[in-house]
Amino acid sequence: MKNMSYRPLRRNPIIEHGSRVKLGTRRPRLPAGRQGFTLIEILIAVSIIAILSIIGIVSYQQINKRSRDTKRMSDLEQVRSALEMYKTDNGVYPGTSNSADNFETLSPNLDVGQALIPTYMPAVPTDPKSDIRSYYYEPIANANSQIYGYCLCACLEQTSTCQALVSNTCDSSVPTISQCNYYLKNP
Repeated sequence: MKNMSYRPLRRNPIIEHGSRVKLGTRRPRLPAGRQGFTLIEILIAVSIIAILSIIGIVSYQQINKRSRDTKRMSDLEQVRSALEMYKTDNGVYPGTSNSADNFETLSPNLDVGQALIPTYMPAVPTDPKSDIRSYYYEPIANANSQIYGYCLCACLEQTSTCQALVSNTCDSSVPTISQCNYYLKNP
């Protein structure tokens, strides 16, 4: 076996007895090319972080809009299903306190909401941004004032999604485009 001799560890001349620094001593200098980051390197790193942050925020906002639009479409499908069950049981769709062929905001306090809750649905769904948006219902009546159809509408945030899904509007009494741009109609 080789005879290995061990050198004792050298003490750092700056450090004396543990971690105390001797007064009056200088730190060892780094090699000339490695004294720290240059201003350009820091600016590039900050720029990259800023660009990635902006991309992340925009993507997050788009995902939130898409998920709210999906919820709106799902809510209107839920109302549509409840209206169809109501018609199966009663022979007609529920009316509104307004005259037929006028849009009314879907609400549990109005005629449509009271007709559907609790038998056909647990609660009238509300828009994810209910403070500024609503769902709308319009009964469609024939000459005898018998309600044979309806139109439901909501406002989607992503209009590109909306334009692909909307084939036509319900009729001329549709709320303005700022209120509705997605429709479900029967018949």
